[in-house]
Amino acid sequence: MIDGWRILLGALASLAIGGLAWWRGSLAPGGWAGAVLVGTITFGMGGWVWGGLLIGFFVSSSALTRWRRATKQRAAGARFEKGGRRDLGQVLANGGPGALLALAYGLGGEPAALFWAFLGVMATVTADTWATEIGMLDPAPPRLIIGLAPVSAGTSGAISGYGMAATLAGAGFIGVLAALWPLAQGRPPDGWLVVVALLGGVAGSLGDSLLGATLQASYAGPGGPTERPRDAHGAPLSRLRGVPGLHNDAVNLLSSLAGGLVSLLVGAWLV
Repeated sequence: MIDGWRILLGALASLAIGGLAWWRGSLAPGGWAGAVLVGTITFGMGGWVWGGLLIGFFVSSSALTRWRRATKQRAAGARFEKGGRRDLGQVLANGGPGALLALAYGLGGEPAALFWAFLGVMATVTADTWATEIGMLDPAPPRLIIGLAPVSAGTSGAISGYGMAATLAGAGFIGVLAALWPLAQGRPPDGWLVVVALLGGVAGSLGDSLLGATLQASYAGPGGPTERPRDAHGAPLSRLRGVPGLHNDAVNLLSSLAGGLVSLLVGAWLV
């Protein structure tokens, strides 16, 4: 059932939270607009727990992005395609699949299956963001997920000890939020949802690394491999590997869908 008041509340909350994130430098103007769209649909069509999980992802990820930012920028150099301020593409890649699932839920879709998939999507994007932000602080060099060759911090497809721990923590964080939500309604927690989120989030995050190491486009920058297709002056860079046009936002989108599918299958298996 569509609740107009809840949609309005979702729009106002998204506008306020997105505005604060823009003011704090976490969102570009386009990212703010995307956050309002995603937040309005997710909360307005999904409900409190759907919106709560989205907020949990967004607030925690924004805080980690700002945490020791200068240190991480020095470690990664110019390897990342985009800076710390999330733009429209990043917001839609991370939040778009979840918003579409919430829309289907609000329009009368299968509630349990859609929520399990949503849980996997949120666990994946949270696990992946936490792994990226915390993994760059690992004093040991990261290793490419295929072959385990040592690479520079910020290299697509790289994993590290800190990053793997953050993957588990991020996916578990979303699972715990979902599991404890029934307490607000006077019901016992759903502890099994932690398993659904963990398996989907870890699978999706590892899938992100696999895609980053194989299919994501990488270019020859002046300081080494980079996700950026052009240099600081706008000149095109030579492609080293990967599929043309398969950039980081596309990889995030594909991996979140994979994580959602894994959580859907796990939820169906456990019930």
